[in-house]
Amino acid sequence: MDKRIEFTWPVRVYYEDTDAGGVVYHSNYLNFMERARTEWLRALGFEQTDLKDSLGIVIVVHSLSIVFKSPAYFNDLLAVHCDIAKIGKSSIEIAQKITSDAKTLVNAHVKVAFVRADTFKPVGIPEQIKQAMLAQ
Repeated sequence: MDKRIEFTWPVRVYYEDTDAGGVVYHSNYLNFMERARTEWLRALGFEQTDLKDSLGIVIVVHSLSIVFKSPAYFNDLLAVHCDIAKIGKSSIEIAQKITSDAKTLVNAHVKVAFVRADTFKPVGIPEQIKQAMLAQ
């Protein structure tokens, strides 16, 4: 697969994102990555609500692995990166990382699946989405 420009979304760490020690609580990194994937899809011209309403499709997390390398703190400005690792018939594997001042804090590999909203059975990725992702 040719190298594409990855998508990056900025996230500011708010007090509510931190634990009693003042560092980002581990599950909040998942929220940051979800926001970045949503904004990436939006930047490609696709709203998840429209996919559900017009095509009856939702995108769900199938699996993920995550490695925490260094903590983020209250008020840090983070960059959440998304890059396609693999596109299948009904799923996409995304390499994600979260950085602060070019330092990698988190590495993750997320597999998302396209499924029917009514049955949660896998469906093929709509061609227009696949083409938009490959063209970026």
